[in-house]
Amino acid sequence: MEVFVELEESGKVERRRGKNKLAIRDTDKEDGWEKLKENHVTELNTELKEELITDKESFLSSHFFTLLLHCSTAPPTLTEETPKDNRLEQSDPDKREQLSIRDIVELQETGFIVRIQPPGTESFELQVSGQMLVAELHQVLMDHEITCHRTCFSLQLGGATLDSLTELHSIQGLHEGALIKLVEDSYSVRDARLHLRHVCDLLRSLDPADSYNGVNGSSLSYLTFYTRGDKGNVGLSSSEKEYVDCSPPEYILPGCKDRPLTPLQPIRDDWKPLQCLRVLTMSSWNPPPGNRKMHGDLMYLNVLTMEDRELNITSSTRGFYLNQSTAFNFNPKPAVPKILCHSLVELLSQVSPAFRKNFSALQKKRVQQHPYERFAAPFQVFTWTAPHGDHTLDCVRVEETHTSRMGQDKHTAGQSRDWNEELQGCRELPRNSLQDRLHRERSIFKTSSDFVAAATRGAVAVIDGNVMPLNPGEAPHMQMFIWNNLFFSFGFDISEHYRPLGGNAAAHAAAICDLRGVQVEILTTTPTIVPGLLEKSQEQSVIYGSNDYGSTVFTHPRFLELLDKTCKPLRIQRHQVLDQNNIPVELCSGVETKGILGNDGRSYILDLLRTFPPDLNFQFSETEEAKDVPEECQSFGYPQQHHHSLASLRPELIEAFVQHRCGRGDERNHYVTIKYELYVKMVAQGLSQLEEQSEATEDLIVKACKAVGSVSDSCFDIRFNPDICSPGVRFSPEFAEEVQKQRKLLWDAAAFLLSNQIPALRDCLDHTALPMDGVTLTSVLHQHGVNVRYLGALLRELHRRICISEVIIRSAKHIFRTYLQDVEPAAFSAAVSHFLNCLLSSSTCVLDSCSDELLSRRRSRRRRSHGSRVPLLTDSMWARLTPSELWGRIRTEAGDYYHYTIDSENIDEVIEKHDLQRISLLREIAIKTGIQVQLREYVFESRHRPVFGEEDVVNMFPVVKHLKPTATDATQLLQQAQVAVQQGLLKDGYELISQALTLFSSVCGVLHEDVCVCLRLLGRLSYILGEYALSHQEKAVMSSERVLGIDHPQTIQDYTYLALYCFAGGQHSTSLQLLYRARYLTLLVSGEDHPQVALLDSMLGLVLHALMEYELSLKFLQNALNLTSKYRGATSLRHAHSHHLLATVYETKGEFRSALQHEKEAYSIYKSQVGENHDSTRESSEYLKSLTQQAVVLQKAINHIYSNTPSACIPPPKFSTPSPPAILQQLNLTCGIILIPLSAKEVADLRTEMKGKDKVQVEELENHLLKQKDLRTAHKGQQN
Repeated sequence: MEVFVELEESGKVERRRGKNKLAIRDTDKEDGWEKLKENHVTELNTELKEELITDKESFLSSHFFTLLLHCSTAPPTLTEETPKDNRLEQSDPDKREQLSIRDIVELQETGFIVRIQPPGTESFELQVSGQMLVAELHQVLMDHEITCHRTCFSLQLGGATLDSLTELHSIQGLHEGALIKLVEDSYSVRDARLHLRHVCDLLRSLDPADSYNGVNGSSLSYLTFYTRGDKGNVGLSSSEKEYVDCSPPEYILPGCKDRPLTPLQPIRDDWKPLQCLRVLTMSSWNPPPGNRKMHGDLMYLNVLTMEDRELNITSSTRGFYLNQSTAFNFNPKPAVPKILCHSLVELLSQVSPAFRKNFSALQKKRVQQHPYERFAAPFQVFTWTAPHGDHTLDCVRVEETHTSRMGQDKHTAGQSRDWNEELQGCRELPRNSLQDRLHRERSIFKTSSDFVAAATRGAVAVIDGNVMPLNPGEAPHMQMFIWNNLFFSFGFDISEHYRPLGGNAAAHAAAICDLRGVQVEILTTTPTIVPGLLEKSQEQSVIYGSNDYGSTVFTHPRFLELLDKTCKPLRIQRHQVLDQNNIPVELCSGVETKGILGNDGRSYILDLLRTFPPDLNFQFSETEEAKDVPEECQSFGYPQQHHHSLASLRPELIEAFVQHRCGRGDERNHYVTIKYELYVKMVAQGLSQLEEQSEATEDLIVKACKAVGSVSDSCFDIRFNPDICSPGVRFSPEFAEEVQKQRKLLWDAAAFLLSNQIPALRDCLDHTALPMDGVTLTSVLHQHGVNVRYLGALLRELHRRICISEVIIRSAKHIFRTYLQDVEPAAFSAAVSHFLNCLLSSSTCVLDSCSDELLSRRRSRRRRSHGSRVPLLTDSMWARLTPSELWGRIRTEAGDYYHYTIDSENIDEVIEKHDLQRISLLREIAIKTGIQVQLREYVFESRHRPVFGEEDVVNMFPVVKHLKPTATDATQLLQQAQVAVQQGLLKDGYELISQALTLFSSVCGVLHEDVCVCLRLLGRLSYILGEYALSHQEKAVMSSERVLGIDHPQTIQDYTYLALYCFAGGQHSTSLQLLYRARYLTLLVSGEDHPQVALLDSMLGLVLHALMEYELSLKFLQNALNLTSKYRGATSLRHAHSHHLLATVYETKGEFRSALQHEKEAYSIYKSQVGENHDSTRESSEYLKSLTQQAVVLQKAINHIYSNTPSACIPPPKFSTPSPPAILQQLNLTCGIILIPLSAKEVADLRTEMKGKDKVQVEELENHLLKQKDLRTAHKGQQN
């Protein structure tokens, strides 16, 4: 099930944002961290740069880090002052006020200490921030170890109750050391339910069940499982190192073909349950009768303690107490002991010693967890594997199931939210100051995140049949639903609305196109109910656009004015179409885009299907003449027939095409070249003859603009008509030439994709970074503006197994989507397991199993008739699917959709031919379809029994596609940090990223992809600057695990860098375990035949070398050498470096012959690639001499021993031992980091030289532009 959430921004703000702020300011540094040397200038060898991996989530950070490693000037010292004029370049297209550094510093303030006085206990100190709200402080106290069991309380200062929406710094009398009293409040029914929920959350706080089930923002993290054992083992001595267990599991060693699944989610000791109660549930006596409500009763609870004592508890307005009720007798009077406690935990601690003991131990374990492990993730992350767990009693789960069925929110039970009004109200908030913008974006983030969560729950409720359709008499696929003021419909072509575009395929694609259009539009489109839309038909509501594909077209000045603002940034051409009366109608969007005026007076637009230009390569038309199709497209076999006619070009391609067409490098465009050369000539001549040449210049500019297809005569402004390929749309004959030019422009863009972007993508996959899975491959494609449907064209240029795997899995996903539509709910697990068997199993047997209900029915029928068994299994269409039939349909789909021919006759043949992994294919299909399989070992090679059974399909999750909001000011700061680092201002870049981190956290919470990017960059900058990097990188790893997934490629990369930082900090065994984890995840995701494995094996070999595990080190380094030769080439510098690493290990072992052999290979490569005078070549030459001398000494000693002749004493050979600094230097080189120490004078000279060059260039350009402007103004004045 795919859920498309159409909202401009979406996400989830942390419920405990105050706590998050405290976590961000956590700067605890572990003992034993050895600071790196003060190295300032960083460079990156061209060959080593290729090791950096770029994917969707880390594109900005990896690109930024690559630039960082190329910087050629040093950061300023602490005593150095940087002029503000030259420090940063401000970019503010909206003309908002510039960011106030003072405001950001206030957000980053260290805070102050206050004392909290809970009732009945001693006060304690708590660090708070002045920017924190009182409500956020309330949430922090609900998580604190001492006050976590309290929920219903207010905070008082000096006897006055604090307003929950007041910031702490604005409260008079609140200062360092002030005493804040926690005062118990009376309960309401809602307060009592929230208190019960909170207590249940505390009791299961260590239980990973929510993470496996994908609820409550819980997700898995295993970093502390690998880092907890080496915190104090810094700087181990040689004797201590002998006791470090360095042996990896067998499946991690090079060459092993086993890919076990269970290590993906290792068993953690700190997750072992500490059971405090046997049962805690709602009583059957609920709700309280009227006479008991008059006494303050709110609800009743049943508890079974660990001592097997049954308790009946009353929740009243004053608190909790025991009553005398039993299972069959209602007696609400207080029982002995007559104790009234304000907290349920306090009451249970009084009556159950086991609860008191276990709850105390549970909370100690809970607070020992890293905050990043406890916070709820903003977007729910689903894991594709999970163990079978015990289903336990849970009263909160029962309540949430009931409210979910009724379309209610857990915090607003019984209330329906007006999503449209909430979102529009947030967007209308002021945004003048930084604080205003932060408040506005935080509100949008919160509302949007709640909307995404509600839409997901609503979609699941619709699929489960928990929502009554608005039109129950219609066919199931045509039914529509309203749930919690949200409108739902299935992705089918209802009433044949999408028939001209491709039917059901177009209806499904329309949701994605609409979502992509919303992402870039200024106006907001939400699938909530537009005010007044249901009061009249859609035909009556539409005042702009068309509801019948151009037969009837409307326009409206208000919508033209609003949409015209989006035309330039989206490159949409303002155009006219003809309505049914042949009257021209002006539009600023595709004809399918509809404008509606809501009853609230706001303007709404719907159906942004044609926001981006159509892709003519997939708009096959029989009337298209071959001469109109560019040769580049014809060579690839385009145009092709597609499943629907909504195929459009990506925005990344549009921008690349415009830059290429209008840039000076476009040699095909004669006028563009002339314009650029003329400008250079005029600048060189001092613009002295500009007045005489002005007419010729303007004529050339007009011709150049016309040649590139610009809509302007004075500048390059290329725009596209979105209705060129829209069915039913007609244009006026007078615009026939313009329409033909627009179609030619679209063909040029389609040809540009094939002739430029596909080759660039091929070079990227060949030399820069090879994606590890389908997610990263899709990201790389999109970054280059290439749609996934071009995988077939890409495979013609680059035959990579990751591309072949993606074609197979995506084709299988398309089939699976229709496969499940006719499956009855009782047979879901059987049908899914059968599909997986047909796809991945080598067995031809069909599993003879069905659900429990079908088994009982079959057994009952067997007593009457033995012939009823076979028809029962073959009645369903899904049960008739065979592996050969499925493979045939996959081949057909791959040919029809991706235009790629799979030559293999079955899945076994294609796996063997392209060296694919079945476990990786299982992971891909599970992630793309939402299948969750049981965590166990699967024997795919068995030919006697199917691989998957019904019990192996644990669950199915919704695949949610939504937009991710962010903080605009923080994004701007991050861009400025990139500029600062490019200029060599590493310290300034570090400060800017820290400020961006503060803003991102303030808006989005700490578990967000943008926060993860900042943490990752701060860790790398800290490491390069010789400062403490572990804290930032640990948070980055945990954030990646929680937000992206424990086996996401970005998580693997973050593990790799954390291992580097741990080794630099002396935590060698932890570094080794992290690298083992990263290698296992890489093997599981992509297999051993991947360049990322070469990087990991080189690092593993170095760390094992440092730990004096030479045999293991040689295994990994030899495998790294083989992979480097395959992917980098036998003459690459990376291959030479691998030879050198092997030589150092052989030297340490005393095997000088092997060491000399590898170092000679390295020297030969260095000499041929960079020359004899290069530092690498000279160092290799010196090392060869040293090895030769040691080999001679060793041979003399051996000859002396065997000669048995008395002679002068020959000194024994000296075997080198690995030096941690030397190993660290090689690790840095392997990861692409070269640290070059510079003196203070060299740093100052480089900074002065760089600034001087920049200043001269900027001044020259400004003067030229000013002179050109003055001369043009004077010339126009003379003409007038």
